[in-house]
Amino acid sequence: MEGYDALLGTIALTMGASWASGINLYAALLVLGMGGMTGGIDLPPDLALLANPLVVGAAGVMYLVEFVVDKVPGIDSAWDGLSTFIRIPAGALLAAGAVGDVSPVMEVATGIMGGGMAATSHFTKAGTRALINTSPEPVTNWGASITEDLAVFGGLWVALNNPALFLVLLVVFIGLVIWLLPKIWRLLMAIFRKIGSWLGLVDKPTLEPALASGPTATANSTIADQISSLQQLHDAGTLSDAEFEQAKKRLLND
Repeated sequence: MEGYDALLGTIALTMGASWASGINLYAALLVLGMGGMTGGIDLPPDLALLANPLVVGAAGVMYLVEFVVDKVPGIDSAWDGLSTFIRIPAGALLAAGAVGDVSPVMEVATGIMGGGMAATSHFTKAGTRALINTSPEPVTNWGASITEDLAVFGGLWVALNNPALFLVLLVVFIGLVIWLLPKIWRLLMAIFRKIGSWLGLVDKPTLEPALASGPTATANSTIADQISSLQQLHDAGTLSDAEFEQAKKRLLND
C-alpha cells in the first residue's frame, strides 16, 4: 500500500509541476522551493536545488514581475509568447526531476510527457488571454490572472496532499481542453482575419454567391448549396450569428 501511495504521489507531483509551469512557472517554482526549504515538501533529489535560498529568491522576484505584467492587457499576451520558450522546457525538466531515481529511458519519457502537459496548459492560458484581450476593459483580465495564480497554488497543494483527487481533476482539465482549444483556435483565426482585413493585409472575403438569392443566384446553385456555403462562412467566423440567420432567412423566403 505504501508503494502504491508513493507511486501515486510521484505521478501527481510530476504532472502537477509540469501543468503548473505552463500557467505560471515562477509561482510553481516558488511553491516547490519554499516547501522544500521549510521542510513542508520532501523534494526528490533532482529537485532539491529548488530549495536553495538563491533559487527561491530568484523565483520570487520573477513571480512579482509576472504578477504585474500578467495584468496588463496586450502586454500579457506578448509575455505569454516569450514564455513559450521557457515554460514548456521547464515543465519537461521539472517532470523529469520529479520522477526520481529511474532509468534514463523512463526519465526521458517522463520529460516528454511533462513538456506536453506544460504545452497544453500554456497554450490554453495564452489562447484564452488573447480572446479576453479583445475586450478593452481590464477587469476580466485581472480576474483571469488572479484565478490562474490561485489555480497554480491550489493545484499544487492538492497534488502534494491529495494525489488521487488531483489526478481526477487533471483528467477533467484535459477533457475540457480537448473541447475548448478548437473553439479558441477558430475564434482567434476569425479575429486575425478581421484585423488583417482592416489593415489591408488580407482580402476581405466575399459572400457571393453564398448570399445570392432569387434571380441573382446562378442556375446551378440550389438553396441547400447556398445555406451550406453560409454555414462554412459562419463556422470560419466570417459571418456573425445575426448575419448568418438573416442571410439564411432571406434565402428561404425568396
